[in-house]
Amino acid sequence: MNTKGIAAVARSIRSLSIDAVQKANSGHPGLPLGCAELAAVLYGEILKHNPANSKWVDRDRFVLSAGHGSMLLYSILHLAGYKVTLDDIKNFRQIGSPCCGHPEYGYCDGVENTSGPLGQGVALAVGMALAESMLEAKYNTPSRKIINHYTYALVGEGCLEEGVSSEACSFAGNNKLGKLIVFYDENKISIDGSTDITFTDDIAKRYEAYGWQVLKGDMYDVEKIYALVSEAKKEENKPTLIMLKSVIGKFAPKQGTPAVHGEPLGEADVAATKKNLGLDPDKFFQIDEDALKYFADKKADFSKLESDWNKEFEAWSKENPELLKQWKASYENATDGEAEDPSYEVGKSVATRTASGDMINAMGLRYSYLVGGSADLKGSNKSGMKCDTGTYSPENRKGRSIEYGIREFGMASVAAGISLHGGLRPYCATYLVFSDYMRPSIRLAALMKQPVIYDLTHDSIYLGEDGPTHQPIEQLSSLRSIPNLQVLRPGDAEETIAAWHMAMEAKDHPVLFALTRQNVPVYEKEDKAWRETIKKGAYVVKSGAETPDVTIVATGSEVSMALEAAKLVSTKTVRVVSVMDKNLFEEQSEDFQKKILGDAKRVIVAEAGCKTGWEGYVSSKKDLFTINRFGESGPAKKVAEHFGFTAEKLAELIQS
Repeated sequence: MNTKGIAAVARSIRSLSIDAVQKANSGHPGLPLGCAELAAVLYGEILKHNPANSKWVDRDRFVLSAGHGSMLLYSILHLAGYKVTLDDIKNFRQIGSPCCGHPEYGYCDGVENTSGPLGQGVALAVGMALAESMLEAKYNTPSRKIINHYTYALVGEGCLEEGVSSEACSFAGNNKLGKLIVFYDENKISIDGSTDITFTDDIAKRYEAYGWQVLKGDMYDVEKIYALVSEAKKEENKPTLIMLKSVIGKFAPKQGTPAVHGEPLGEADVAATKKNLGLDPDKFFQIDEDALKYFADKKADFSKLESDWNKEFEAWSKENPELLKQWKASYENATDGEAEDPSYEVGKSVATRTASGDMINAMGLRYSYLVGGSADLKGSNKSGMKCDTGTYSPENRKGRSIEYGIREFGMASVAAGISLHGGLRPYCATYLVFSDYMRPSIRLAALMKQPVIYDLTHDSIYLGEDGPTHQPIEQLSSLRSIPNLQVLRPGDAEETIAAWHMAMEAKDHPVLFALTRQNVPVYEKEDKAWRETIKKGAYVVKSGAETPDVTIVATGSEVSMALEAAKLVSTKTVRVVSVMDKNLFEEQSEDFQKKILGDAKRVIVAEAGCKTGWEGYVSSKKDLFTINRFGESGPAKKVAEHFGFTAEKLAELIQS
């Protein structure tokens, strides 16, 4: 090991980081100063990667879960030879620079994920490790290993305090994800002071209880870190936590204190830190020549890692044409199997959760890379995949059906990690009301443009007896407000089929289904091209007239309610429109919207949720046939009657 070169890299990381933070007058210098040696030895000696191609499929992944320390990542990426320029670093935290305040997926070469909210990064890493194990089992043959890499993450106390890390790490231990290695920056400092004021857990015992291997070392002993990683790799049945004692803001005058955590050091302390590092205090963004030489000497080795893999992949491709077909399909978002969509007769009553379950299994046959599961609710939300590969477990890495346990937040984050890894398409399922637990991860998936599918059932007061804690009211409008998240609320089983096709065709955004617990009738659709029209968000189910007296804009189970109400009204012409995707419909041209709504004299909105977001459709707030208070416990029909949320009451409103 070239310890002199690694020391030069670490010194350069510190130089770049403190100058970038100072120039931006914003940022977190403490972690880059404290963890520079780890980044240097990781990117120089440990990671299997090729900076010339950050998207090489079989690369090791590194997740900076403690994303506030982003300058550590940008600095090492620049030094290692990724497409991160010195000008990018000089413009840290400025508009247009790929070096964002926290690492952002899709902005900066070599950044594997967005990681601002603490704890979510390590949960994403669990998903990546899970994906690696699935793909390894699926594609590797006795003679060829084309998937064989590790997932690494760096966490701090903040990550381990957040609950999502507990959910995900418990899941990782239970599933014996031995190729997940997490470094713990154990500096005992947070923004408000020593972590002892809030955080006295015995982390080693906690992670051992999760089923992890725990190793300990010093952040500044690079040879020991290398040895610890080698030891971690020998344990194939447990993820590993490597606890590294460190000093936040190392070499700064105020090292080891909260003062170096989340704000620039200040000009005087920057100069003093440079003196402590043996750098010229009057020069900025200094890079040690030995650091440049170190990575220049590594360049050929990095390239050879990928070229050797390419040769192996080429040989594997010739030997395994069927597996190659599946491989290509997964990376091209294409089908590699066959299955008929389920069919439902008009008039038949089917819960949309049931229809979604039917589609999961049809899509599972059509897409061999579809994987997913539920937060301990697959029987209730009909989300189980009855595939021939069975349930994923340490004994069955080929399983495509995942048992997440009661870990909604962790589940959603793991699913996003699977998507980030590539090669698999994840879905996850629970009740719609528990999207509140998942929301931070759903937001992050939308931010990263990851096509995760959220299969959320029990979407309204009609779930009945479980009462207001389980009856969603505000969730739909809240979820629709997340940019880049597609929210689909199909009205019947046929629309649910269409929703699944739209979801599987999505490439750059997550898709969320809101599905009924109760049976709803499959209805006749006057628009015979509705399967195409619905791709614009809405279509006409019943026209009523070219210019109807009233248009009912309905979603989900309220479409059939609107159709029933229309039958009860004889004095007015009534149009019924199904809006499966409100946001998508609103993105369409005014001409299309007018065509769908029929230039009606009056519009009524019917949705079993709060009115927020629908106000612009109506001229009078009385025409918002919505539910704007929490629910009640009781049989679904009785709850609806209690709220006056019935076809009869809707008919009265139409006639009023």
